[in-house]
Amino acid sequence: MAAGDEIRRIGAAAFLPASVVFAVAATAWFALNQQGPYGPPALGWVGPPATLALAAMALRRSAVSPRLPAAARRFWNQLTVAATVAAVGTVVQAAYAVTGPVSDATRVSPLARFCFVGAVLYALWAVLRVPAAARARGEWVRMSLDCSTVVLGAAIFMWYVGVGPLLAGSGRNVAWVSLAVGVICLVGVAAVCKVVLVGGGPVDVGALRLLGVGLFVGGVSAGTATLIASQPHLVPGQISVPYISVLIVLAAERQQRALTADRPANRPRFSPRVSPLPYAAVAATDVLLVLAMTGRVDDRRYVVVGGVITITALVVVRQLVAFSDNARLVDRLRQQEDRLRHQASHDALTRLANRAYFAERVEAALSAGTGSGGDLTVLLIDLDDFKTVNDTLGHSVGDRLLAVVAERVRGCVRPDDTVARLGGDEFAVLLWQAWPATVDAVAEGILASLRQPVVVDSYELLVQASIGVTGACPGDDPEALLRKADIAMYAAKEGGKDNFARYVPGMGASILEHAQLGAQLRQALDGGQLRLLYQPVVRLSDARIIGMEALVRWRHPSRGEVSPADFIPTAERTGLIVPLGRWVLREACRQKAAWREAYGDDSPATVGVNVSGRQLQDPGFADEVADAVHEAGLEPHNLVLEVTENAVLTGGQAFDTMHALRAFGVRLALDDFGTGQSSLGLIRTCPVHILKLDRSFVMDCGTDPRAQRAEQQVAVASAVLHMADDLGLDAVAEGIENQEQADRMCALGYRLGQGYHLVRPLPADEVAGLLALAVVAP
Repeated sequence: MAAGDEIRRIGAAAFLPASVVFAVAATAWFALNQQGPYGPPALGWVGPPATLALAAMALRRSAVSPRLPAAARRFWNQLTVAATVAAVGTVVQAAYAVTGPVSDATRVSPLARFCFVGAVLYALWAVLRVPAAARARGEWVRMSLDCSTVVLGAAIFMWYVGVGPLLAGSGRNVAWVSLAVGVICLVGVAAVCKVVLVGGGPVDVGALRLLGVGLFVGGVSAGTATLIASQPHLVPGQISVPYISVLIVLAAERQQRALTADRPANRPRFSPRVSPLPYAAVAATDVLLVLAMTGRVDDRRYVVVGGVITITALVVVRQLVAFSDNARLVDRLRQQEDRLRHQASHDALTRLANRAYFAERVEAALSAGTGSGGDLTVLLIDLDDFKTVNDTLGHSVGDRLLAVVAERVRGCVRPDDTVARLGGDEFAVLLWQAWPATVDAVAEGILASLRQPVVVDSYELLVQASIGVTGACPGDDPEALLRKADIAMYAAKEGGKDNFARYVPGMGASILEHAQLGAQLRQALDGGQLRLLYQPVVRLSDARIIGMEALVRWRHPSRGEVSPADFIPTAERTGLIVPLGRWVLREACRQKAAWREAYGDDSPATVGVNVSGRQLQDPGFADEVADAVHEAGLEPHNLVLEVTENAVLTGGQAFDTMHALRAFGVRLALDDFGTGQSSLGLIRTCPVHILKLDRSFVMDCGTDPRAQRAEQQVAVASAVLHMADDLGLDAVAEGIENQEQADRMCALGYRLGQGYHLVRPLPADEVAGLLALAVVAP
């Protein structure tokens, strides 16, 4: 099998050299017989059938390649059939010409004529069926005009050189044969134009071009019949057919090389934007026009002139189409450039200006002197707790929320002002020539618009923002303005969020201090600087300890005790409240288990832990609580989770987490009750067990020198208690600081209380002493 493959490979390699040898021999014989017939006439007919047979074998080798697409194999098979039929026709014609009179060697056998015409038409049909690459409508128009130019130029050339003189002479039979051959050649030219100009398809483009040259050679040979009309012993095909066969073998081998090089046949190495064929056609007709105008006057001159006029019209139309296409291309390029410029300077999500473009606008305003008089203002907007939305609902919801925020901010400014998204949930506004009152109105308008609920994927979200405001001063640059606005924005967050703050000199010092405090708090979490104190919840009637509330404290190595009022807001802002709350939860559960083991029924029934809004927004928080309870060996009802009204006001995931915790069995307490805007509404929707009356109602109840206010506080405290009783909730009075307050809360009906007068927050070891006594002195 391997030997056979090697023989076939060697044989395939010999196709081209053998074809070249036959072509050279045919050329030598043709040249030798120009002055008269020399030697046997049969020698002149050896080259055509031999070279066509070699071409058919080379074509067959390409046709059977399994690596070619089906359309390409079909094409090469059809050419193989055409070459074989043409080879048979040349053999028949050779026999017919040799056996007939020498003076009439141009006679064509009917069988040979049938073979030649059939082979050419079948080959042209194969070329026309080759699929072309996809083109736009305008490109097809240009290609059609170019093909028309080439075909018309070839037709004029064939008429002037070959067919015209023959029709004017006496050789009418030869003339009409040449005319038929010329028509066939024109069809071939059209086929070649279709492939060469349009390009692409499953067949190698270089191979198609070689075949096109072969068709051109055939057309030229048909047109040169008049040159040898006086030598009937010679036929143009005796020299043209061998060279056409050489070109066919070259085309087949090029297809094979394309396969060997692993280059797809339908993807040429290069595809020139401009083909020389139309220009060659124009040049040829121009030469013919010169010859016709300077030579003998006959009917061919009018054909040439008419053809040149028609080609000129085609060229003009082609140029107009090209101008129109170029204009559209330039317009598309300009639009694409505008899109790229817009994409480079705007945020893809919100379509607002990005940080770089915003800085350019600020720089331009400062360079123009717009901000020198204090009439250039920058607002920096940061969404409060936006990270919670991304973490709990996903980034797709967060992105749509940002798009809504962008639209609302844009709707609050003037058309000439610039709104930008600097990144994440941070936006900026550049106000031109705005008075302080206008700036305040814009900031208030932005805050008010963001307070309106946003519905995204059936989630109703409440969005709040903190805004930093700063005006331009002489010497400021964009970076300095943004830095000052950033400082003012953090000041607004520290002021309770959902507001705005103006930058004032020195404001950055406190922001820096809080930033440093955040870094130190991270070290405190990792370094064991935190501890828990426990403040008892007692029964007011007998001072018995009912439960404990865990309170986190921080003893800094160099600063000493850091107030929770300082580090808890920092933890909220930096996100450290999550790991801090996790540590407090697990430590409090562990300590509750230790007390139960040491004191049994005399130990506190519950331990309370404060929970932040960010923790409630975490879908996994309920599982985290369950893990802490189980690890400590507690029952779920031994744990009380205390939440503030603000922590659950956002609803959504916070409510889902609360319901999951209640279903687990954990007790829930609403801390600082009575201070929020929706206290009564929360009682109906929030699944709590305990209401902890805010200390402001305890401290002012009956002690305010203004009698009316004291009566109001008493009324609120009494109403909260009655409401809790009616709903089956426990009520705890917080912040009892003296005996008078304790007696007053007891007289109102409160059974549970908490405060410094009853028991101060104590370390775990001191709580152990109280539990040992089992009773706390009032």
